Amino acid sequence: MAVEHSAVPGAREVRDEDSFDVAAVDTWLRVQTTLPEGLPEVRQFSGGASNLTYLLRYPGHDLILRRPPVGTKAKGAHDMGREFRIQQGLAPVFPYVPKMVAHCNDEAVLGSEFYVMERIAGTIPRRSELGVDLTPEQIRQLCHTLIDTLVDLHQVDPAAAGLADLGRGEGYVERQVAGWSARYRKAKTWNVPSYERVMAWLEANRPADVRICVIHNDFRLDNVVLAPDDALRVVGVLDWELATLGDPLMDLGSALAYWVQADDDWAFRRFRLQPSDVPGMVSRDEIVRYYCEKSGLEPANWAFYEVFGLFRLAVIAQQIYYRYHHKQTRNPRFKNLWLPVNLLERRCRRIMGR
Repeated sequence: MAVEHSAVPGAREVRDEDSFDVAAVDTWLRVQTTLPEGLPEVRQFSGGASNLTYLLRYPGHDLILRRPPVGTKAKGAHDMGREFRIQQGLAPVFPYVPKMVAHCNDEAVLGSEFYVMERIAGTIPRRSELGVDLTPEQIRQLCHTLIDTLVDLHQVDPAAAGLADLGRGEGYVERQVAGWSARYRKAKTWNVPSYERVMAWLEANRPADVRICVIHNDFRLDNVVLAPDDALRVVGVLDWELATLGDPLMDLGSALAYWVQADDDWAFRRFRLQPSDVPGMVSRDEIVRYYCEKSGLEPANWAFYEVFGLFRLAVIAQQIYYRYHHKQTRNPRFKNLWLPVNLLERRCRRIMGR
């Protein structure tokens, strides 16, 4: 099982380009809540390609700060107030969100809008390892727990969470196909496929919404926190930036786009972002069957959701690469993201041809 150390895994020194005035943030925070004396030690969490996440370590008290990335941002993206409100609303009905501390929309404090929350202690699985010592059978059990958590989220009554206005409701699938297609065309560079065949297939095979509920939209192993005293228990779900009201099967399809399993080809496994291929992890097909059994939902054409999830992932990667390509970010991790965009297009076409 995991052991909590004084050093927080994944936290590192803050890069100059991502730094901020710690004293100004501390002064603002002390108006919102009670804190120990002195300025906090600040570390930035590695990973992630969108909002920036920092650890504020006070004596005996850890807080997490979330802010938008430095540089050009898409209109309507990186809405810190929205992300704060979603988690604040979910807290009474979905006990896996961090406790919110305060939201700041005064850009003079930090240089951008931001919010602060309590840190959930535990283990967050990383790209190549779970971070906990489990048998294959226990890992299989953990997979079921993860899907149970997603099913629980999809059972939340949006009105009960004060989130009835979070999304536009019916017509979600139609809007997603059109929206992600437009985003890809806008972000396309010379070294990636057109995806026109994939986009046309998605439009031609688009199903109606199965129902509308709260969806996470980025449900991955590295966005969950496992209990420090029981690694088979989920105690937190993180990163609610993309959450909305939408179709639960679209949420599942998007989640499984990241689920690289042990028998996938070497190229696909090279770009995995989570340890979903370690011994004991269940397959994507098993996850779909388990989710449908628990949720009572049954897709008429699962291939649509699978292709959509892969296409959406390709668009996300391409949008990030576009920023690097046009020198809107200097992060070297983004230099070769055009490669998985090519790989994902071939995978989409294989599924379409079944």
